[in-house]
Amino acid sequence: MDFFLSVMGMVMVVEGLPYFAFPEKMKSWVKKIEALNDKSLRKLGLTLMVLGVFFVYLGTGG
Repeated sequence: MDFFLSVMGMVMVVEGLPYFAFPEKMKSWVKKIEALNDKSLRKLGLTLMVLGVFFVYLGTGG
């Protein structure tokens, strides 16, 4: 459980960093995402999840 909480904390830091460092650029990027259709967003989400699982696999010694 400690490891899980540490990982979740790091994810929050990484996710929050662009909003803190570049708020004006993030606003324009979010507007661009809103313009994408659902199918494209689903493909992007699936790609990111597959990459995430792959990185976890590599990180655990594969």
